[in-house]
Amino acid sequence: MDIRRNLPLLMTICFLSQMGGFMILPLFPLFIEEFGLSGWMMGVIFALFYVGKVIGGVPAAAIYKKLGGKKALILMLILLAVCMGGFALSSAAVLFGLLRLLQGLASTGLTVVVRSIIGDGGNVDNRGLYNGYISSSEGGGMVLGPVISGWLALHWPLSVPFLLVTVCCLMAVVAAMGMKTTAQARANHESGNTLSDHLLEDHSAVVKQKPLDNSAHSVLHMDDTPPLPSTTSDALHTQAADTALFNQAPNSTMSGPTTRLTQRQQLIGYGTVHFLEMSAYAVFLTYFALYAAHIMHWDPFATSLAFTVSGISTLAAAPFVGYLSDRMGDRLLLCMLGMFLIGIEVVVFLSTSSHLWVYAGMLIGGVGGACYMDSFFAHIGDHIPDESRSSVIGKIVSAAEIGSIVSPLVAALLMEVGSLYSVFVFNLLLIAAAIVVQAVMRSRYKTRRV
Repeated sequence: MDIRRNLPLLMTICFLSQMGGFMILPLFPLFIEEFGLSGWMMGVIFALFYVGKVIGGVPAAAIYKKLGGKKALILMLILLAVCMGGFALSSAAVLFGLLRLLQGLASTGLTVVVRSIIGDGGNVDNRGLYNGYISSSEGGGMVLGPVISGWLALHWPLSVPFLLVTVCCLMAVVAAMGMKTTAQARANHESGNTLSDHLLEDHSAVVKQKPLDNSAHSVLHMDDTPPLPSTTSDALHTQAADTALFNQAPNSTMSGPTTRLTQRQQLIGYGTVHFLEMSAYAVFLTYFALYAAHIMHWDPFATSLAFTVSGISTLAAAPFVGYLSDRMGDRLLLCMLGMFLIGIEVVVFLSTSSHLWVYAGMLIGGVGGACYMDSFFAHIGDHIPDESRSSVIGKIVSAAEIGSIVSPLVAALLMEVGSLYSVFVFNLLLIAAAIVVQAVMRSRYKTRRV
């Protein structure tokens, strides 16, 4: 797939889907509360979203490999549209729970597919930049989503924002349908339509890119991926092949960035880092509003503005951070810097309730989020072979979402026996642990460029 040709459409898809997610994020608890559900039932419904995110990554990677990126994107977006429309029309707790589970599946699936497309279609020199564009478009959605839904909630029933998000998802489906696969581009060329200059440039870049190990790994195209095994014996054979892949010798020769880690060790390391990062992020999303209201004595508008500042920061910083990641070549260092900046954000609002200082901390944290997300997925794209990249991303994303379930529960216990302050001390410990794991992994990498 020609990434540069389809990047605007990918950015549009991520912007619309992220805007939709952040439109319903502050309204969903208020919306289901209208139906008189108990606190326990509401908690179960909230948790089902993260359960869906946990189990959604691996199936999404399989769908991506079987159907290709374009069809996988369309499927995930249609599923999201069904969920959002279902929320607006349903009133039963069981249906809410089912839709919430499916929403989690589609949300993680969308992340896996988009990041796999970038990983497969990009190269060592541009994956960070392209991931930066994706993060920037998601940041734009984070900025606009709460503003739009908050305004709608003032003038319309709470079901209306869900219907608008449904429309946004359908618009994203149209954008996905407009993406050009390699086969389509070739057909247009043969019929007399000339390809643009940047397509030829990207093709040259791919030809010049060196393989990641001794075996030749061609760049995967969205609709050129082999089908998944359809029988039990085929599945066992595939599982055995995957086991062999992740037990390669640790000192196997690689061109480009090289490492003394086996691929199994890389998978464990990446999964641990992302688990810790998502755990910290879930604690922040769940408890910052409570901390702002009860400790800092902020009103809801001031709290929502803090999220907006963070989103604007991510939106502005992501492309530049991605470009820096490509030029430096040391992506794990940028990941560590990103987590450190997120830690500064937490320390600032633990230290003061001043709006100006807390917003400045959110600005720094937004840059940190861009540093981490851009460099993390680009680093995986650099070091994981093409044929297993989407599967690895799926496993990492799914495993990390377990942290999104567990960490808020741990934080709830800390709040019961301690205070909201202790919740964010726990958050800082998660961030510190993520930095330590990345430092250990970085010490095992040889970041020379061949």
